Amino acid sequence: MTRLLFREDAYMRDAPGRIVAHTPEGGLVLDQTVFYAKGGGQPGDSGRLDWAGGSALIATAVKGDDGAVVLVPAEPVALPPVGLYLTQRIDWERRHRMMRVHTALHLLSVVIPLPVTGGQIGAGSGRLDFAMPEPPEDREALEAEMNRMVDRDLVVSEDWIDEAVLDASPELVKTMSVHPPRGQGQVRLVRIGMGRDQVDLQPCGGTHVARTGEIGRIRLGKIENKGKQNRRVNITLD
Repeated sequence: MTRLLFREDAYMRDAPGRIVAHTPEGGLVLDQTVFYAKGGGQPGDSGRLDWAGGSALIATAVKGDDGAVVLVPAEPVALPPVGLYLTQRIDWERRHRMMRVHTALHLLSVVIPLPVTGGQIGAGSGRLDFAMPEPPEDREALEAEMNRMVDRDLVVSEDWIDEAVLDASPELVKTMSVHPPRGQGQVRLVRIGMGRDQVDLQPCGGTHVARTGEIGRIRLGKIENKGKQNRRVNITLD
């Protein structure tokens, strides 16, 4: 299993690592990584690896077998040997934009308290699909409420609970299409706001900013009809 440094500190931009395996497809597995692996609607991180006498650009990171994170080179390269120590660096500007969007989508799920049927996170924009037969009546009010939560600069934090506790509290799960990461006995909850200021609490394995004020202004975009029972709501960030 790869140690997930991005889970310990989403603001970590670089870190050492040791190659523990190659994949048949030409990917690299490290003992620990700052690269977020694609999942939950959030793309995998890109960046680069540097070692004595060489380097490689990384196009993305994906989940491998048994909890491994596989780093995928941007082009076929001669892989450095297993056991080599190197430095890994993510494309921080891209990651940070996705952290802002991901946190903004949590706020979108607050102002539209309906089951989420899908979602996608980009570097500056994102969307959620809702089980919503009719479009919202007041788009401006939804946008204003999200930005009020941004202006309140609410703390974004995390807790861990036993999977059995989550099973007993199914109302915490907002997403119908993406299941929270499980299998390790505990599930990570992302909380926005503390105490009486709490506005959201839900399972999530992605990366988020530390406070809502870091998101910046949220703009509500197109609301698309995706069938009788589904609407796609898009957002962009200034």
